[in-house]
Amino acid sequence: MTVPEVTQNAARSTDPTLVYQPQADTALLIDALDECSPAGARVLDLCTGSGAIAAAAAARGALEVVAVDMCPHAVRAAAALAPSGVSWSAIRADVSDFVDDAGFDLVTCNPPYVPAPDTPDLCPSPVGPAHAWDAGPDGRAVLDRLCARAEELLRPHGRLLLVQSALAAPYRTRELLEARGFRTSVLRERRVPFGPVLRARQRWLIDHGLLSPQDDAETLTVLLAERPGRQR
Repeated sequence: MTVPEVTQNAARSTDPTLVYQPQADTALLIDALDECSPAGARVLDLCTGSGAIAAAAAARGALEVVAVDMCPHAVRAAAALAPSGVSWSAIRADVSDFVDDAGFDLVTCNPPYVPAPDTPDLCPSPVGPAHAWDAGPDGRAVLDRLCARAEELLRPHGRLLLVQSALAAPYRTRELLEARGFRTSVLRERRVPFGPVLRARQRWLIDHGLLSPQDDAETLTVLLAERPGRQR
């Protein structure tokens, strides 16, 4: 898969040893943006990493973009991408504690979703690129918190666009959002060969029933969730 130009530009603006670099999941989510046009929208990009998805929303006509990440290196990388003609903010915050009372028309997120054991060698500090993929034993440490907050972050009729791996139970994401009244649909799905992170913990994933010994690729899913028009 060819990484879009805006993703390549974001990659060049960041230190690969400090910030998660755009990968297949980033490109897949950017591709799905074309079906959720951000033109004229107020956009929040959670877990922004290099800022590539935020930059793609701006390039597609967003009027305001807020890029959020817990990693200070990621916040600096996103701030460096600020385009002209767009209201642009890069903020250090967690999915659980970010607050904005005005709400957003579109929320995008490429969250951590790789299952990881609670051991120091596979769960390093939340500062640096590894915080962008390690997501607890079931891969849902951030996904569940995002689902719980989606309604308050979005304006009525707002949309959430997120990408995750089949390793982190996409069906559960849909169940949680639909229980809150969201309409959900799958916009993109793609099989991607294992990268170095999954190869490094492949034995642990097999031992915990999350992979079969024959697996050498993961399925990435881009989910669209639309908030209903009336607040409950």
